[in-house]
Amino acid sequence: MLSADETYASLAGAWRLMLGKADGLRLLDLSADGFWNSFFAIVVAAPALIVGWVGIANEIGDPNAFAGRFSMLLRLATVDIGSWVLPLVALALIAPRAGIGGRFVHYVVASNWASAIIAWLMLPSALIRLFLPSTDEVSGLVSLLLFALSIVLTWRMTNAVIGRGAAVGTAVFAGMFVASLAVLFGLQALLGITIPTEAGT
Repeated sequence: MLSADETYASLAGAWRLMLGKADGLRLLDLSADGFWNSFFAIVVAAPALIVGWVGIANEIGDPNAFAGRFSMLLRLATVDIGSWVLPLVALALIAPRAGIGGRFVHYVVASNWASAIIAWLMLPSALIRLFLPSTDEVSGLVSLLLFALSIVLTWRMTNAVIGRGAAVGTAVFAGMFVASLAVLFGLQALLGITIPTEAGT
C-alpha cells in the first residue's frame, strides 16, 4: 500500500497532466514498482465508484431482493474494473508496434491515477442518481457535462504523456476510448446487464 504522500504526489502529477502540463510526469513513480503500485488507484477510486454502482444497482436490480441488488453491484464492479484494466493489457500488446512502447509505462501510470480523479469527478452525478429519479433532467445534464469534462481532461493527459504531438496523442486516446467501450459493452452483455440510457454512466 502506498503512503499518503506518495498517493498525493501521484494524484497531483496526474492532475497536472490532465491540465496538459507534461511536467506532471516528474511527480509520478515510473519505476517497475511505480507501475504496479499505480493500480492502487483503483482502491482510491473505489468509494466514488461504489456510489455509482449502488445507484445503478438500485435502479435495475430486483427492488424486492437485497441479494439481487448485491449481485448486480458485483457485476457492475466487474464491468468497470474490466473496462479500466483490460484496455491497458491490449495496449501492452500493440504499443511496441505502434511506436509508443517507450511511453507505455508512463501512460499506464498516468492513466491509472487520472482514472481515480475522473471517478471522483463523476461523484456528483452518482450522488444525484441516488436521490433523484433517473429521468430527472438535472441528473442527466450533470452527467453529460461531467462526462464531457472527463473526456477533455483524459485527452489532454494522453497528449501530455505520449509527447508525440496531437495527432499521435489523439490516436492513442481514441483507440483506448474505443477499447474501453468495447470491453464495457462486451462485459455487460456477458454478465446480462441492461442499463437504460438514462441510467448509464
